[in-house]
Amino acid sequence: MAKQKKGEKAAAGGLREQLRVPAGPVDLTTYDTRATPGFDGSKDDGKVALEGLGAEVSDWQERLFAEGRKGGERSVLLVLQGMDTSGKGGVIRHGAGLMDPQGLKITSFKAPTPAEKRRGFLWRIKQALPDEGMIGIFDRSHYEDVLIARVRNLVTPNVWNRRYDQINDFETELAAHGTTILKCYLHISPEEQRTRLEARLDDPTKYWKYNPGDVDERQLWPDYMDAYHAAIERCNTPEAPWYVIPSDRKWYRNWAVTTLLLETLRELNPEWPVPDFDVEKEKKRLAAT
Repeated sequence: MAKQKKGEKAAAGGLREQLRVPAGPVDLTTYDTRATPGFDGSKDDGKVALEGLGAEVSDWQERLFAEGRKGGERSVLLVLQGMDTSGKGGVIRHGAGLMDPQGLKITSFKAPTPAEKRRGFLWRIKQALPDEGMIGIFDRSHYEDVLIARVRNLVTPNVWNRRYDQINDFETELAAHGTTILKCYLHISPEEQRTRLEARLDDPTKYWKYNPGDVDERQLWPDYMDAYHAAIERCNTPEAPWYVIPSDRKWYRNWAVTTLLLETLRELNPEWPVPDFDVEKEKKRLAAT
């Protein structure tokens, strides 16, 4: 069993059990965006704990990668969703940054091109799925098609209503073919979003991060919350459950998502492939050169 680090709180079932959204109706207003489930230490403790995950998560990732190179069929897909400034990029920098880039496939989804729209909303998602042995990370995902598409009336209600079942079928098929799906909603408050947007306007080195359109989207916050409630409630399946990550505290958000990924890799328990050659014979051959 992995050694518990300062600030971490042991819990039956691990952090996934604490952060997993129960089946049934969803009310995000009942989730505290500043909470730190599974961790009772300080910000500094959290940063140290995150760094402390690096060696183990990197080892498991390499095992999964090796398994995939030798015929294994398993992979992991981490889906990151959240309002603007919720920290999808931060999770990737601080969490994925602990792992070997060759075993990662990171995709950031922007507005679909006209050609992508003609192929159906899941087409471009399927092109970005991780291969065997890989960890895929989606910065936004197929859920944009029941979030912004719904809020901005980009398609009719009949269309986005059908998409929930299409997403469930798609994710069930992925899971059946060996992809473990981790869907994380990075939950921030509107007050924290304002603070983060103000920080971008107060710092010339962060101007490039600021998008005037974020203010327009912010004005639609209640509509987005309705859309997230529906997406999480209707697409929260045993094969692909949702996890709500309190994200007002950046350090906790980064630690929590990385811990979820680590717990998932531990459960998968990939093993080093056995050699398909005679090790002793190869040692002798090598020594003779």
